[in-house]
Amino acid sequence: MSKKLSLLSTALLLATAILAQQDTIKSTPLDEVVVTANKVAQKQSATGKVVTVISKEEIEKSSGKTVSQLLNEQVGIVINGALNNVGTVQNLNMRGASSGRTLILLDGIPVNDPSDINNNFDLNLVSLNQVERIEICKGAQSTLYGSDAVAGVINIISNSGASNKPFNGIATASFGTFNSFNANARLFGGINKFKYNIGYSKATTDGFSAALDSSGKGNFDKDDNKGEEVNASLQYQATKQLFFKASTLYSVYTFGADASQFKDKKHFSITNSNSIQVLGFNYKKEGFVLSGNYQYNKVVRTFDDNYSSGNPIFNNFKYNGITQFGELYSNVNLGSGFSLLGGAEYRYGSMSNYTNLVSDFGPYTNTFNDTSVYQKSAYASINYIGKSKKFTAELGGRYNNHSRYGTSYTYTFNPSYAIADNFRLFGSIATAFKIPSLYQLFSNDGGGNENLQPEQSVNYEIGYQANLKNFNDRLVFFYRDISSGIDYDNNNWKYFNYSGQRVRGIEYEFTINPLKNFMIKGNYTFISSNQSTESRLTNIDTTYSYTLHVPKHAANIAVSYQIAPALYVSLTGKYVSKRFDGIYQMPDITLDSYLILGAYAEYRVNNHIKIFAESKNITNKKFYDIYGYNSIPALFNAGLTLKW
Repeated sequence: MSKKLSLLSTALLLATAILAQQDTIKSTPLDEVVVTANKVAQKQSATGKVVTVISKEEIEKSSGKTVSQLLNEQVGIVINGALNNVGTVQNLNMRGASSGRTLILLDGIPVNDPSDINNNFDLNLVSLNQVERIEICKGAQSTLYGSDAVAGVINIISNSGASNKPFNGIATASFGTFNSFNANARLFGGINKFKYNIGYSKATTDGFSAALDSSGKGNFDKDDNKGEEVNASLQYQATKQLFFKASTLYSVYTFGADASQFKDKKHFSITNSNSIQVLGFNYKKEGFVLSGNYQYNKVVRTFDDNYSSGNPIFNNFKYNGITQFGELYSNVNLGSGFSLLGGAEYRYGSMSNYTNLVSDFGPYTNTFNDTSVYQKSAYASINYIGKSKKFTAELGGRYNNHSRYGTSYTYTFNPSYAIADNFRLFGSIATAFKIPSLYQLFSNDGGGNENLQPEQSVNYEIGYQANLKNFNDRLVFFYRDISSGIDYDNNNWKYFNYSGQRVRGIEYEFTINPLKNFMIKGNYTFISSNQSTESRLTNIDTTYSYTLHVPKHAANIAVSYQIAPALYVSLTGKYVSKRFDGIYQMPDITLDSYLILGAYAEYRVNNHIKIFAESKNITNKKFYDIYGYNSIPALFNAGLTLKW
């Protein structure tokens, strides 16, 4: 395989070099402004990090998709659940790292659920209609962002009130298959020194059965979903240099669930809710930026199972999670191309759960009282941009002190060099860590293990990015070595630390504009992994040459054409190779490869009215991302957007 990878990389490098010679017309290379790479606004040309931006324009042309579905089309990302029934748990894997190893940020601030097994944030709780852009920063990012940033971070940036007009509005409504209805509205504007944004989203669907009826005779019921989101933000520009901000978000959804793979269950619903409040400020003058944020986040998950089977049976599980986050950081221009980023942060997390069960064996009640941990961190990085802007480098480190595990350190070194105005080489070596979740440590109903140790990892990457007139691409080779990995022992019903995991892979993405208003975008991901852990069948240690749910090969392509100023169409394709799923005390199951297609069209009647239509899985391909559960059939939705 190494020879094949070498040949592929050589061919891609040669192709890029040839294109660079043929296309001598300069464009603006690697020049989009990003904030996630180093926590301050900077052009991509000033960093060697692998950053992908999903722009506002791309989001507006993704009406009908969810946040997970849009992320699932990006290079190096697999989200199991994105293509299942609405409400399905979203397990995000980046660069072959298992769920919980990619940190989710909301407006630059970490969000998570301490009561969740992997400390994940539920992406079902964010409506894409309320998102302005998404930045994906690959590779180990624990130096700047702390625990869980093993494979990278995803920064979901919400809509703001960026307008000088006092009153602006946008509203969308759409209808689709399975009696699906989506509606959202947003008011925003600027009045004197204030800018505001208020948004509301609502989504309902009858859905389809979450569990797969393999016999076709089970008469499985449809599992519906109902969700709402309310958000608001306010900014106050106190002086030319200083502004304050405040925001709140509340989202909730209830969906029908089934018992397990291939097994239906009626009258079983799960309700998840999330409430986030944020206060912050930013002070900026020439050569100096100071920022501070405080966030309070509460998550509640309730499982209600009411049904009759001989005797009345009732199950109720309730999980509560609370996090608090505070940070203060600054960026100082030191001169001669050097700048210093430094900061400190505090994180607190607590969880509790309650169980009430009535069965044929009698009543059972179990309470897990509030349990909490906290951590304090300090970090700093020196960034250098050469006078010619050809050479850049970042060198950083982080000190982390955890209330349970004590002191740990991470580091990052990330140089890059521009051979020409439109061709940059980059590389990095960085360490990362993942603290065990409260659930993994203390859960009394899920195998909690108080002796768990944090995961440690080292990440290496090297690649290039080219930006020409009608063609740009990026190729990245990466390798990650995890020690003291956290996994679940199916034989002893307990979480434990396994020996380790080694993942190597390739990411390649490109954009071609062969004709005016005609674009082809595509990406390809190759993942190879080895995991030394306890067998999922016996107590004997073994080595798995794959990671569950992660395909060795995955590719996405999108072809779009702006036929006329008012008419836009696109066709998308997604290919996923064979991969494995795990079943309790059974041999791992192989899931077949698949290729699904989608289409989108929009027509702008004028500057205020847009009509759109979208179809997912237009060939009605039968495929499965999670063993024993249905993936989406052919789906269609159409709607209208109004702006004023």
